[in-house]
Amino acid sequence: MLIDTHAHINFSAYKDDGDEVVRRALKENTWLINVGSERKTSQRAVEYAQKYGRGVFAAVGLHPGSLRAQEIETKVDDQETVNFKMEAEEFDYEHYKNLAQQDMVVAIGEIGLDYYRNIAKPELQKEVLLEQLGLAECLQKPVMLHCREAHDDLLKILKTWTMVGNKPLRGVIHSFSGRWNQAEQYLNMGFYLGFNGIITFARDYDRAVKEMPLERLLLETDCPYLTPEPFRGKRNEPSYVKYVAQKVAELRGISLEEVAEATTANAKKLFGI
Repeated sequence: MLIDTHAHINFSAYKDDGDEVVRRALKENTWLINVGSERKTSQRAVEYAQKYGRGVFAAVGLHPGSLRAQEIETKVDDQETVNFKMEAEEFDYEHYKNLAQQDMVVAIGEIGLDYYRNIAKPELQKEVLLEQLGLAECLQKPVMLHCREAHDDLLKILKTWTMVGNKPLRGVIHSFSGRWNQAEQYLNMGFYLGFNGIITFARDYDRAVKEMPLERLLLETDCPYLTPEPFRGKRNEPSYVKYVAQKVAELRGISLEEVAEATTANAKKLFGI
């Protein structure tokens, strides 16, 4: 059994065959967490989870990219360019609090900071992130943190959060993209690190995958993006998380079965599933 801890079947890329993709994953004994990025996708994540029940879960939250209206074309790698349109949204605490208390919602996310694109100003991103960290603490749910070219600021926020009297947060740094010394800081605070198809074709994160404690490692796809080898250039899906697991096993010199057992236990522990 495997768990894809970060999927987006609730996105428009699956508007015609989302149920087929979910059923294919479940047939292969792969569970998944659909992750929201704003109101509509968060609501759809909940609907998917409640439709299927066991094996399909949801996370709800406001992504920093949704704080400003924009049309984005971003090159993921030599074989993948992503195009999408975002409408600006203000964070509504009560709306997300109500949504997060629905059945099958296991986390607040994805939330965080993104300084890579020309999106909302860092000050606004930080403000909204803090509100959502407060929501996660209030509901005692883990967080799914997005961070791109903002690790120094995110680390400062997370460390300050505990120092000013709040309880330590639980959660995962999704699609980890930092340096090893940053990985160590997240791990020292109790966070998990999530890895996806990037590790099958880029060597930037080999050290983190090999040296971090296996009991803190999570598998994800971030589908429809970041498709692993051997399917690069095609739309990603949760059933492909097995290729991420295989790469983790290869890098750590252990069996696929050991990776599957450990990462599944990790996901169940963090998200209470």
